[in-house]
Amino acid sequence: MLNVQNVSHGFGERQILDNASFRMKKGEHIGLVGANGEGKSTFLNIITGVTQPDEGTVAWAKRATVGYLDQHSVLKAGMTIRDVLRTAFSHMYQLEEDMLDMYNRMADCSDEEMTQLMEDVGEIQDILDHGGFYTIDSRIEEFANGLGLGELGLDRDVDQLSGGQRTKVLLTKLLLENPTILILDEPTNYLDEGHIRWLTTFLQNYENAFLLVSHDVPFLNAVTNVIYHVENAVLTRYKGTYDDFVAMYELKKRQLEQAYEKQQKEIAQLEDFVARNKARAATSTLARSRQRKLDKMDVIELAKEKPKPSFEFKYSRAPGKVVIRGTDLVLGYDSALTKPVNFEVERGQKIAIKGVNGLGKSTLLKTMLGIIPAFGGSAELDYLAQPAYFEQEHIGSSKTALYEIWDMYPSMTNAGVRGALARCGLTSQHIETQCRVLSGGENAKVRLCAIMLKEMNLLVLDEPTNHLDVEAKESLKNAIRDFKGTVILVSHEPEFYEDIVTDIWNLEDWTTKIV
Repeated sequence: MLNVQNVSHGFGERQILDNASFRMKKGEHIGLVGANGEGKSTFLNIITGVTQPDEGTVAWAKRATVGYLDQHSVLKAGMTIRDVLRTAFSHMYQLEEDMLDMYNRMADCSDEEMTQLMEDVGEIQDILDHGGFYTIDSRIEEFANGLGLGELGLDRDVDQLSGGQRTKVLLTKLLLENPTILILDEPTNYLDEGHIRWLTTFLQNYENAFLLVSHDVPFLNAVTNVIYHVENAVLTRYKGTYDDFVAMYELKKRQLEQAYEKQQKEIAQLEDFVARNKARAATSTLARSRQRKLDKMDVIELAKEKPKPSFEFKYSRAPGKVVIRGTDLVLGYDSALTKPVNFEVERGQKIAIKGVNGLGKSTLLKTMLGIIPAFGGSAELDYLAQPAYFEQEHIGSSKTALYEIWDMYPSMTNAGVRGALARCGLTSQHIETQCRVLSGGENAKVRLCAIMLKEMNLLVLDEPTNHLDVEAKESLKNAIRDFKGTVILVSHEPEFYEDIVTDIWNLEDWTTKIV
């Protein structure tokens, strides 16, 4: 279905892919994995023609239809959700128009033309019947409800949607199109648990091939049968699930390290022999022989260790016993999203907030922090509370990562800012790159760095794991567990929060909507 041969690509001095090859066979369900910034999105851009590689070739199968959902897809204004989803079947609507036009022409045509028109109409009718044209609306409803668009209302204008909701609309449209090759970049980022389950089942039963970028390990394990790993600009193919890949990768790494250690011992012995014997006439021939062996040796090199993120949040001072008090609180903007609720967030509590999208999880966080007013009732923040807030949707600026942090903390030294960003797993190349050019995961690390440098006693995180690689997620989980203050966390990944929180709030218990 797809054959990529010897592709190389770089930005300036930074090599993203080096002589990379990749193949996709019919029906393969491929996961593309790797740490943040290793080049996964760049690879997708190359195979879809968005970016031209410096070297190498990309060849698709003839008549392959490719559906691509990336992290930056956009919607045209002025359409409803239903209008957008119907465009998945635009070719069928065009065929129906052609067929109706043919029926009109039958009113005034020769016998010969009539025979041809009848044949053409029959062909079109077969295509529409087999393509499920007359059940389009029920399919749209099924897919839209599966991915949570039903709750938003299919007649809502796409102009009124958040970034996450827009991504859902594009994903639903793409799945309805049923391409022979599906390419998905972080599809679970804006889906809650129920919608991820629906997408998992859909992809497990998907007869065509797909290529998926994701850092959601349970999701990858459930839907993939081939893993491609990108590391140090090299692509490597592994058969099986993500867990199978991890086991094989660790085994290869251990074998390479053992071979390296064995070779280093041999090199040391040969060098020692040459140094001791090259000056003596009796042994100089042997020394030259050992030197030739050294010169011809194919020296094993271990990959340079990437900086691992090490997150840690600074605790300031103890606030009051009740950090946030909600009194008959109603969330909403133009209309109420919840019934009146009363709650207390106590000092030291760690709360995960869950629930299907559109119920107001982000609205709750912003209302608690006083960023937006309550629709009704009140949310009071303790006067000793020192909050730090990680926002879900964020557009990277044109500043470099270095200046993004330095502008927030001007009293820090250049070395201090670099050190802080390095602790978040960013290399010197990332640190000197504009934030808008960084990957989603690298951007998230810059924003987490800004929070880490702040003293706080209340940590509020809205979907912090979106785009983060597996190692970064694990480090963030440990940092939240170790933080002495209060934590309020919105996440769609129960395996991330279940064993580090004290309480789980389900907004489905608060809502006025039918869930």
